[in-house]
Amino acid sequence: MVWNQARRAARMNPSIIREILKVTEKPGILSMAGGLPSADTFPVDALKAACDRVLSQAPREALQYAASEGFAPLREWVAARVATLGMQVKPDQVLITSGSQQGLDLVGKILCDAGAPVAVETPTYLGALQAFTPFEPLFTSLASDAEGPLPEAIAALPHDAPGTRFSYLLPNYQNPTGRVMGAKRRAEVVEASRRAGVPIVEDNPYGDLWFDEPPPAALSSLWPEGSLYLGSFSKVLTPGFRLGYLIAPPELYPKLLQAKQAADLHTPGFNQRVVHEVIRNGFLDDHIPSIRALYKANRDAMAEALQAYLPPGCEWQSPQGGMFFWIRLPAGLDAMALLPQAVEAGIAYVPGAAFYAHQPDARTLRLSFVTLTPDLIKEGVEKLGRLLHEALSLATEHAP
Repeated sequence: MVWNQARRAARMNPSIIREILKVTEKPGILSMAGGLPSADTFPVDALKAACDRVLSQAPREALQYAASEGFAPLREWVAARVATLGMQVKPDQVLITSGSQQGLDLVGKILCDAGAPVAVETPTYLGALQAFTPFEPLFTSLASDAEGPLPEAIAALPHDAPGTRFSYLLPNYQNPTGRVMGAKRRAEVVEASRRAGVPIVEDNPYGDLWFDEPPPAALSSLWPEGSLYLGSFSKVLTPGFRLGYLIAPPELYPKLLQAKQAADLHTPGFNQRVVHEVIRNGFLDDHIPSIRALYKANRDAMAEALQAYLPPGCEWQSPQGGMFFWIRLPAGLDAMALLPQAVEAGIAYVPGAAFYAHQPDARTLRLSFVTLTPDLIKEGVEKLGRLLHEALSLATEHAP
């Protein structure tokens, strides 16, 4: 039997991160690959107690089908929470999603067309490329620096039909680079977007994970009518509940809701009620600082190890928040080609090439610093440094 697949199916590719995670399940592998939050941060006792309360107080409602928009008290909580980012939104602009990854899928379904341009950072989040690609957009890679996309790159986006549908931006501790967009750059990016008539899809899964000072106000606060905002509970509570949210302008919300209804009817109501029960009285204000402290200590350990063990010619910046270091290797090295040797040596990372819409940089790789202890981070980076020193020596020997 031959199954005739849709054209979009041919554009779907496996996530290299997910494939690498399978490798890291082998005993003895020190994984600095996956963007997984530390399981030590999961509030198990609070979640267990909340499950009991929900099943005691509203079992029928919690286990029944629910509204596609999401649990109303949770939507109200989200609307109040984003006010701290400078955003003024109503609860009926909030759509609860099955992780922010589903939000990206809904954005692709409603805003992407075959051949229509979509602008992304250089590099950008691999999961967003995967979500948008089946809808056949024409990706435009925005020239970017240590603060993110350059305003002049946004200003140069095409105005003529079909026009750029949106720019996908991660201003806070970006995945994969860890970079953060400063206040001045945010204002410049929004002004350039407004002048170009290009809406912004702002993805903010890491914004609460700052180490020394919080990031500036959200891009969406500067241009509410031209922005769509994505948030997540995965990095600050637990990813296992698959709970995220999308905030959209009123004119766009109905179509996103229809796409949500077609996808899964609604995000599990039990999960929504449990999370709301945990967070409704200010739990996150006490919980998130402990995550920051843990991650900052790990960040410092990795920064120290990189300085001690990586060979000259490697480039990186110490992130001000989030979960990742972005490394650029010396000329002549290929992160993807070295990965099998790294796994053989007992470590894993993510090669950076997959994070580019165009012209991948084979010399880049991403390291996560949140799931290993400082001692294991040191051990893992030392092994990586040894591998890179050996690779550089071989490259020098074989140079013409």
